[in-house]
Amino acid sequence: MKTNLWNDLALLVIRLGAGGMMLTHGIPKIGRLFGEGPVKFADPFGLGPEVSLGLAIFAEVICAILVMVGFKTRLATIPLIFTMLTAAFYAHWNDPFGRKELPLLYICVFIGILAFGAGKYAVDHFMKKR
Repeated sequence: MKTNLWNDLALLVIRLGAGGMMLTHGIPKIGRLFGEGPVKFADPFGLGPEVSLGLAIFAEVICAILVMVGFKTRLATIPLIFTMLTAAFYAHWNDPFGRKELPLLYICVFIGILAFGAGKYAVDHFMKKR
């Protein structure tokens, strides 16, 4: 059915786009974790800036890659949604809306992926067929 084809292609494009763009935020954070000097990063839950940064890297790199390839996709969106909620409502709480807009947009996209899944063109789909 053509509708399913277009839906699955749309989910693929959304996963690749959102995951790929999220990598542009996560990969630079790796250098901050292993760079010289003390880690300076928001610590909203009192875990320490290193742990908070590590969790952000996990979400923005590992989970973003999982979303892109469509492996454990729904599960992988949860840390991404949580991280973007933290970015929007903690890290950028006092900032103008323009600074919150991108994390809020990511939240909407990842909630959509959580709701609809990865689609047919995903590792999850191929593993389900086996």
